[in-house]
Amino acid sequence: MTRISRRGLLKSGAAAGVLAATGMPAFAMGQRGGTLRLGLAGANTSDSWDSRTHSDSFMIMAAHGAVFDTLTEVSADGQLVGELAESWEASPDAVTWTFKLRKGVTFHNGKAFGADDVIESLNMHTAEGAKSAAKPIVSAITEMKKLGDHEVQMTLKAGNADFPFLLSDYHICMYPAGQVEEAIAQGIGTGLYKVESFDPGVRALLSRVDSHYKDGKAGWFDSVEMIAINDASARMNALMTGQVDAVNRVDFKTEPLMKANPMINIFEVTGNQHFTFPMLTNLSPFDNVNVRKALKHAINRQEMVDKILLGHGAVANDIPIGPANQYFASDLPMNDYDPDKAKSLLKSAGLDGLSVDLSASDAAFPGAVDAAQLYQASAKAAGINLNVVQEPADGYWSNVWLKKPWCACYWSGRATEDWMFSTAYESGVPWNDTGWENARFQELLLTARAELDSSKRRDMYHEMQALMSAEGGTVIPMYANYVDAHSVKLTNSGTIGNVFQMDSSRMIERWWFA
Repeated sequence: MTRISRRGLLKSGAAAGVLAATGMPAFAMGQRGGTLRLGLAGANTSDSWDSRTHSDSFMIMAAHGAVFDTLTEVSADGQLVGELAESWEASPDAVTWTFKLRKGVTFHNGKAFGADDVIESLNMHTAEGAKSAAKPIVSAITEMKKLGDHEVQMTLKAGNADFPFLLSDYHICMYPAGQVEEAIAQGIGTGLYKVESFDPGVRALLSRVDSHYKDGKAGWFDSVEMIAINDASARMNALMTGQVDAVNRVDFKTEPLMKANPMINIFEVTGNQHFTFPMLTNLSPFDNVNVRKALKHAINRQEMVDKILLGHGAVANDIPIGPANQYFASDLPMNDYDPDKAKSLLKSAGLDGLSVDLSASDAAFPGAVDAAQLYQASAKAAGINLNVVQEPADGYWSNVWLKKPWCACYWSGRATEDWMFSTAYESGVPWNDTGWENARFQELLLTARAELDSSKRRDMYHEMQALMSAEGGTVIPMYANYVDAHSVKLTNSGTIGNVFQMDSSRMIERWWFA
C-alpha cells in the first residue's frame, strides 16, 4: 500500500510524471459494540444531507464521517489514502488523473457504487444554481470519462499536484446516480452508518451497516446518537454527567472542572484551525486598504490567545495558512498591536476616527462574543469604535456570515495551501468571505497550483501570504488548537487527526469502547 503525505506529495512520482496511491487507512483493531452518544456544537435547523452546503461540525461528522464516503481520505497520521478510490495515477504534468474505484461497494439502498456515481456526484457541484463550497475544486475539471464501471479519468484545466487531496473535501461526498434527490432527502450514502432518523438542528440516529467494505478496519459502534448542543455550558455538563460520551469544542472556562473529573479525558491537537474577523472589502470603509491595515494593528493578538484560548493556540498574522502546512510563512513581519500606527493609517485613509459594527456569536467560534469585546476595548486606543452586535446562534452561517459587512468566523484550515486558498480566497468562489481582489495574488494562485517544483512553489506561497497579511480583508488574530473531550470509556488507535476537530471529524469511524 502506498501512502502519500502532504509533505511527500511533490517529492513522489508526480515530478517524474506519475503519481499513484492505493489503499485504506491502517486502523488499529477495535472492539465492536455499543452506542456512541455525541454532544456536538455546530448544528443548525437548516441542516440537510446535501454535503454541498455543509459548513459546521455536526453535519461534517454525520456525512463524510459516517453516512457518506469521499474518494480519498486524509488518515489520522496525515497520509492521503483511498476511500472509494482504490488507486490513482497522474500524467507527467498532473493535468490528467485516472482513478480506479473500489469494487463491491453498495449504497444503503442496495445500489452498486461505480463510475457513474462519481461523475454525477461531482457534476452536482457545478450544476446551474448549485451553491457548493467545493465548486472551485470541481470546476477545475474540464472533462470526466468513464473508462469502465470502476474507472474514471479526469482532465483538469491546468496541472494540480494537490488534486487527490482535494477530493477528500467533506463537501464532495458520493451519491447514487439517478437518485441524488432521494439520497439527499433520506441520507443514502455508502458510509459505515445508515440513517435511522434525522431532526435537523436537533438529533441524528445512525446504525451500523452490515457487510461493509471497511469491516475489520473501522466502524466499531453498533449505533450512534448525535445530539445538537450548541450551548457550551450545556454541552460540557452533558459529558460531565454522563449523558454523552464525547463533546467537541471544549469550553475553556469549564476546562479545569473537566480535568478534575477522573472519568473524562481532554484531547488536544495542533492543526491549522484559525479564528477570524472577515470584512466585505467591496463595502465602505473596508474597501480602503489603510482602514484594513489600521484594524489589523488595533487588535491585541496575544491577549486573544491568553484570554479566549487560555493558551490553547498561538498568535496568527492575518494569514489562513497554519503551522501544520508545508509552506507556512512564519518569518513575515508581524502585524503587532500598535494603536499609534493604527491612528496614522486611518489618517492616511482620510479619517480622524472610525466607527463600525462587528457582528459576533459564539456559533462562529467558542468565545467569539468575548473576543469581539476584547477587540472593541483594544481598538479604542486607536480611535476606533467597534459596535459589537451579538447575533443569534441559530442561522448564523446563513444570515450573518457572507452577508453582514464584518463578522466573526472560524476556519478549520486545509491540508494543503492551494486547498485553503482556492476554497476561501480565489476570485469569485462561493466561500470568499471578504471578496478581496488582488491581481498578483490570483496570478500566483494559478501558477503555484500547477508548479511541481517544491522550492518554486514555496516562494509563491510565501509571497501570497505576505500579500494577504499586509492587504487582505481578514483579521486573523489566532490559531486555535482542536480541544475536544471524551469519556474514559472511549479509546482510539493512539493517533488523532488534526485536519478538523474530533479526529478530523471521523471519530465515529475510528474510535471504540474500551
